[in-house]
Amino acid sequence: MKRFAMAALAALMVFALTVPAWALETQFGGYFRFRGWTAQNMTGEDLTEARDVTATDLRTRLYFTTVFHENLKFVTKFEMDTAFGSQADKGVGNWGDIGADGVNLEIKQSYVDFNLGPLNGKVGVQYAELARGFLFADDFAGIIATVNAGNFALPLIWIKAYEGGMGKDRDDFDVDYIGVNPIVNAGPVKINPFFLYAYTEQMSADTDADGIADYGWRKVASNEMNLWYAGLNIDAKFDAASIWLTGIYQGGDIDLGLVRDFKAWLAGAGFSVNLPFGDIHGQGFYATGQDPTSNDLETFWVPQGQSYYWAEIMGFGIIGDNYYLNVSNNACADQIGNVMAGNLGVTIKPTDKLKISLDAWYAALAEDIVLRNNAGQVIFEESYLGTEVDLRITIQLVQGLNLDLVGAYLFAGEATTMDSPNEADPYEVGTMLSLSF
Repeated sequence: MKRFAMAALAALMVFALTVPAWALETQFGGYFRFRGWTAQNMTGEDLTEARDVTATDLRTRLYFTTVFHENLKFVTKFEMDTAFGSQADKGVGNWGDIGADGVNLEIKQSYVDFNLGPLNGKVGVQYAELARGFLFADDFAGIIATVNAGNFALPLIWIKAYEGGMGKDRDDFDVDYIGVNPIVNAGPVKINPFFLYAYTEQMSADTDADGIADYGWRKVASNEMNLWYAGLNIDAKFDAASIWLTGIYQGGDIDLGLVRDFKAWLAGAGFSVNLPFGDIHGQGFYATGQDPTSNDLETFWVPQGQSYYWAEIMGFGIIGDNYYLNVSNNACADQIGNVMAGNLGVTIKPTDKLKISLDAWYAALAEDIVLRNNAGQVIFEESYLGTEVDLRITIQLVQGLNLDLVGAYLFAGEATTMDSPNEADPYEVGTMLSLSF
């Protein structure tokens, strides 16, 4: 009898533990990317070879979503990066060497996603994009609460950029972003005004009793910062074409010993026209730089979170990488500021499994680089970064698996070469094998 009771209890416990699982749905997805490339003359000269690199790397992402019911799910995303040969000092994992074993499992995102009537909440580490990435496009810890009402959505966003820690006045070092990002869908047109406010009472480094700077976000050496952005996105999609527009104004002030005002702006626009063979597309953007005669801070700047990829050499493209710095000298990469750039390109699709894109980019600094000698005389003044030509061929090897072949060449301007006697045009050749599921 005792044995029967124990068996019955065990069966009941198994039943109790498994019944909830029957109601759960688990969704699994991911992404894999292998890249190999060579980038040469990124400094604008060929003597030092300071940033020449030939490398291969890979990235793996795994996505797990547990769906409890239509109003509740839990999302976790992992990421693993490594360079072939495990060059760990480049900020990637160390499991790409012989033997392969390494510790490099990053938690990319982890958040709960739930609905309370018309309100959707996402709490945890997640991704957000504001103003196409001109303002923000990154993972963060925080909350997005969105009120949905038909063709209107009102996301409210809190981003915890930096936690000051525990102790006297440590809250002064906290950095918070607070934003609102309403979206109105009106037929083929989407209107998206937005506002983002970033605040901290103390951004500069603080020191403990040991004299070591242990605290502070340290994105800039400052005290109190009140920084805000207000802007508008407009997207219009029609049968044969689409256009987009973005405008952002940056205001507020920062205490650098002397309080200085932010007065900067960014404007961008783009289009795409569908044709029987593919499309013709283009875009352009302008972000202000610092006028040396002004006391205001006029360079468009985001402390952290901004990411907008554009040209292959000047703007990271698909081969660009923060760790390898394969971006040309004085170009802004994905941190758009003090730059004006324009693009015109064409995409040809000979078959469903082959796509060829050819793009030309012109870029210059919004404000000149000015160098003076000891007597104060101007010896160098230039803004032209160059004209870049990018070729990208995308081949579907099998369903779900794509191969990209990339070639890019920058006809460098003087703002890239800095009038070096050994000036040389940057170029990049690479390939990427990718799949997503």
